[in-house]
Amino acid sequence: MTGLQPVGGAAAVVAVHVSVGNSEGNKLGVAFVGRMGSWVSEGIAVVPPDIRKINLETGTAAGKGNTRNSVAEAVDPLQGPDRVRHAGGVVAVDVELVHNFDFRVVSVRDLHPDTDLPVVDSLFPRSLGIISKQLMAHSVNFLLLLVSLIAFAPLCFCTKPNYEKLYPQFYDHSCPKAQQIVKSVLAKAVAKETRMAASLLRLHFHDCFVKGCDASILLDSSGSIVSEKRSNPNRNSARGFEVLDDIKSALEKECPHTVSCADIMALAARDSTVLTGGPSWEVPLGRRDSKGASLSGSNNNIPAPNNTFQTILTKFKLQGLNVVDLVALSGSHTIGNSRCVSFRQRLYNQSGNGQPDNTLDQSYAAQLRTRCPKSGGDQNLFFLDFVSPTKFDNSYFKLLLASKGLLNSDQVLFTKNEASMELVKKYAYNNELFFEQFAESMVKMGNISPLTGSKGEIRKNCRKINS
Repeated sequence: MTGLQPVGGAAAVVAVHVSVGNSEGNKLGVAFVGRMGSWVSEGIAVVPPDIRKINLETGTAAGKGNTRNSVAEAVDPLQGPDRVRHAGGVVAVDVELVHNFDFRVVSVRDLHPDTDLPVVDSLFPRSLGIISKQLMAHSVNFLLLLVSLIAFAPLCFCTKPNYEKLYPQFYDHSCPKAQQIVKSVLAKAVAKETRMAASLLRLHFHDCFVKGCDASILLDSSGSIVSEKRSNPNRNSARGFEVLDDIKSALEKECPHTVSCADIMALAARDSTVLTGGPSWEVPLGRRDSKGASLSGSNNNIPAPNNTFQTILTKFKLQGLNVVDLVALSGSHTIGNSRCVSFRQRLYNQSGNGQPDNTLDQSYAAQLRTRCPKSGGDQNLFFLDFVSPTKFDNSYFKLLLASKGLLNSDQVLFTKNEASMELVKKYAYNNELFFEQFAESMVKMGNISPLTGSKGEIRKNCRKINS
């Protein structure tokens, strides 16, 4: 995307029409109306129709606020689309590409240089979640979204893509032994405790689903940072931090301040898969580390074991992932464990009627009850795949066919959606196909909103930001 020349004069109103789409044909975009100096705007985000709500990270009401950063923060849960900022008295727009969305500027034109464009509440509602039908009701082309900025100074639209692509050879010159070091340290940890492989895979997943793959999950609480380790999905279950510390320490000795914690996590996830018998893939590298964390993002974005299929799929789609990615990545449950507290309701009270889940094989349920009582034993561990719990293979999917998925979020893949049911069958019958798609989906997940270029930092210690 090329830069646009300054247009208009004092108090100019400029409209920018943009088209945004992804490979699945979904349309996504952000529109703003604002006034330089004090943003009094409402923002809208167009999302696939099955997504009704977007959680905000700010205290402002659905993007409305009078701080300079309120608009940018309001859309941050979409993993960093358009950001509006002040730049030395000139309004500038930085456009960032995310999740393989293609962003194209169609036109720029000057609208009534001496007239302010009013904020239209009907077009820019207080809710950020607005679907295509609502837009079309206001005669807004679904493919073309209007971004209008009102300024009291000359306007400059700088359409800087600002997303350097990740690539596997990123450290070939700056730290050529990086991947070798990661694998060496990790191999010792997995040899000592096989479960560690699953723990590191899970950490990478939980990191990427919260504002992108930026190692925010590794930050401890300090100062203004509230650690994601305190969130419901991570508390008492996220583990592997010490292994990542060891890897980081070894890399700092070899090539100081070079390899990011985010890249270490991506490499560790790949190597954990390989060390347990799973597929290998080239890991795109070049991520940088975040300078903050999001407790609310961790609580809201990560799928929970008792979520419905539609809720899980919606959370995946918010990250630019689809049903194929959902089923393939769920296959990581072929290794690892889960706690009694994560599936107890399936054994005793699935639907609030005091009855067990009727999609769970009852003989299997009886076995589980011996170590997962109605009360107590919350932390008791159970294999997610009891057939080959330490081997990365497709037996997880075979268990789903037999109604022996441990978590509700596992079994719903074979009971609630026709597309996912077919995928479960395919992977159960074809291990090679599962491996191929798992590798592809891991690369796709690892590309969720990485910090690159000058954004973020390379932490010296993965648990805290640089001073």
